[in-house]
Amino acid sequence: MTALGSRVLTGTVEVLAPGVQTSVQDLAGRTGLWDVGVPPSGAWDDLSFALANRAVGNPPTAAGLEAVMTGPRLRFGERTLVCLAGAVGSATLDGRPVRPGVVTVVPAGGVLDLGPCGAPGLRGYLAVAGGIAVPRELGSRATFLLGGFGGLDGRALAAGDRLPLGRTENLEAPVDVAPLLPQLGTDWTLRVLPGPHGAPEHLTEDGVAALFAATWTVDHRADRTGVRLVGPAPGWARQDGGEAGLHPSNIHDSAYPVGGIMLSGDTPVIVGPDGPSLGGFVVPCVVIRADRWQLAQLRPGDTVRLVPVTPADADAANAERAALLAAPAAAVAARLEAALADRRPAPVAPVAGPVHRPLLAELAADGPRPRITVRAAGDSHLLVEAGPAELDLHVRVWVHLLAQRLRGLALPAVRELVEGVRSMLVQVDERSLPLPVLAELLVQLAAEVPDPESVTLDVREVTLPLALDHPAAHEAMARYARSVRPDAPWCPDNVEFIRRVNDLGDRADVFDVVTAATYLVVGLGDVYLGAPVAVPIDPRHRLVTTKYDPARTWTPQNAVGIGGIYLCVYGMEGPGGYQLVGRTVPVWRHVSGSAEKPWLLRQFDRLRFVPVTADELAQRRAAIEAGEEGLQVRPATFSLAEVRSLEAAHTEEISTVRARRRAAFDAERARWGSR
Repeated sequence: MTALGSRVLTGTVEVLAPGVQTSVQDLAGRTGLWDVGVPPSGAWDDLSFALANRAVGNPPTAAGLEAVMTGPRLRFGERTLVCLAGAVGSATLDGRPVRPGVVTVVPAGGVLDLGPCGAPGLRGYLAVAGGIAVPRELGSRATFLLGGFGGLDGRALAAGDRLPLGRTENLEAPVDVAPLLPQLGTDWTLRVLPGPHGAPEHLTEDGVAALFAATWTVDHRADRTGVRLVGPAPGWARQDGGEAGLHPSNIHDSAYPVGGIMLSGDTPVIVGPDGPSLGGFVVPCVVIRADRWQLAQLRPGDTVRLVPVTPADADAANAERAALLAAPAAAVAARLEAALADRRPAPVAPVAGPVHRPLLAELAADGPRPRITVRAAGDSHLLVEAGPAELDLHVRVWVHLLAQRLRGLALPAVRELVEGVRSMLVQVDERSLPLPVLAELLVQLAAEVPDPESVTLDVREVTLPLALDHPAAHEAMARYARSVRPDAPWCPDNVEFIRRVNDLGDRADVFDVVTAATYLVVGLGDVYLGAPVAVPIDPRHRLVTTKYDPARTWTPQNAVGIGGIYLCVYGMEGPGGYQLVGRTVPVWRHVSGSAEKPWLLRQFDRLRFVPVTADELAQRRAAIEAGEEGLQVRPATFSLAEVRSLEAAHTEEISTVRARRRAAFDAERARWGSR
């Protein structure tokens, strides 16, 4: 976009000052890509954003601005209607105060300054009549800052940017929504639904009770990926996660719902709209959708109580929210009437008595079908778990075949479907497809799944270059030791830790095992953007490690790490917890406007790694990022018969290797516990 001299073009907004971190967001964000590690993004305080959008007459699909701590200063090229919401209490228009929730006319050339955002609260929102008309990327205008796409060139706003505005024909009549804006504070109550994980498998009954009895403090490490809480250590019901990792929080990779509270080591982390879709941590509860707006407004030092409620309570709260947004004028009138009559809302009522996870369906193992349980994971997700809590490729293939059957129905109410190692997370519009009905459907589909032992999958063999001991991996280790946990048993050298916990003789032996193995991709999106979680097909190549506790705050893009018995290639720069061994080429390549799928790997791809130098890797990385080179791929197949043949041919050696690694694992855990 251009300007004539210093005059702002009509239909644009000029950014005079960007604020701390201001991004373009929409309400729904991205859907249908959670299974390849693309988070929904979108406005985090969706209640404030939706009210502001509705105030200026926009449809729910219109995009606006989300600001953190300090909002932007903007000049408007034409007369425009705007509405502010969220933690915006000191905004001005041409020097005069602007009241949040009230539709405000900005004259042509007018300067709107959002000012500081909070305290209380942290994020402010701006809706403009017609919306911010940036192009859609992967189905949404929302900015995914870590991924570098969506919004305005995938980044936060900068001074001098010009934002295009959408058309204003056929918008609904404006309505002031000030009485409906949520109250902000410093002490927060979040209603949660217990599960899908909990007592007695992961936490003790007392541990679950303590989770909900505690008053938690918001950590300084809180952003759109997730909010860390500080408080008492969880009451674990087990010593470790077995093959999934050394810490009892570790589980075989399973998908997270937004609002899920995962226990990353001993630290609760509430998954945000830019959070990871797949990971290996216990999730004892999920924030209900009607309360997720609060997560955006939590400031470091604020306190949080987690109050368990029933599914009926969650449904009622969500229905109340939907009614408010569908008819805001009527809701305003009702609020004013209630205020005049001094009718105050009832306080949040927690579940009476012991807190239990509702079990929606359960099937015993029968022939080739593993035992399955179906539990709610919040108010709009179901988690199917199959077989015992261990890696079993028979179970993994069975889950894949079940997922194929559900996908084949093409149900409009199914929004996301993510396969884990021994699990499947399904998100639905629960108003169209209630969770108990979906659970019954899954039980029916389970009866139709063929014997995985009889199935041959058409896959690909992908060979990736791997720079072992890459300098960027060591930089990540060094940063962790400096700023997070210098006394961790994997510091200062992750490879030495892997060697020790697997009873290998030398660091080079770790690299020999990694490069000798053929890995099977058993999940995508582990740590974002098409990142594979993979396991060696040959049990002798399954190195056992644990995940960082607490996690790293920085990991280089395409670092290669091992956690539990799984290998992961990080799709992008960001946090992480796997023990790092090197770095490879991009597994994600997004070109704006391209119809080509940006994720380069697929479920059940076979991966092999070929050692290269850091310089050689840099050349390959540049070529792939530029689209001049692709991955080295050839057609292949995978069947459980291959695994059974390996197991039969090397039974004794496999047993010996497993026993030796288990003994070293137990010894390391004992050393860790004595610190």
